[in-house]
Amino acid sequence: VQLQASGGGLVRAGGSLRLSCAASGPISRINVMGWYRQVPGKERELVALITTDDKKKYADSVKGRFTIARDNAKNTIPLEITDLKAEDAAIYYCYQGFACSHFDCAVQYWGQGTLVTVSS
Repeated sequence: VQLQASGGGLVRAGGSLRLSCAASGPISRINVMGWYRQVPGKERELVALITTDDKKKYADSVKGRFTIARDNAKNTIPLEITDLKAEDAAIYYCYQGFACSHFDCAVQYWGQGTLVTVSS
């Protein structure tokens, strides 16, 4: 399925944001879905992943501040962000993975991203 991220914007440090990843079709059978982010000039990094049975994985830098969910009825993957920090500024990309062993997937796709900017 195609993925489209939305919800990015300019937020003050310490603020909150809700990103959404909308899929063009059913997501119930997509093994792993989630979010990555990338700062220009740096490698894309994992933010949060969620499996079909709701197991979750977070980057250490976002634990306790970010919450991922999976809404199979709406075919969306929301990401709740609180206590935003300057280092959270990046382009956030939706992710879908297939042929997975736990969170490691042999087939991976990323959708279009949404920009999150953090002001001090």
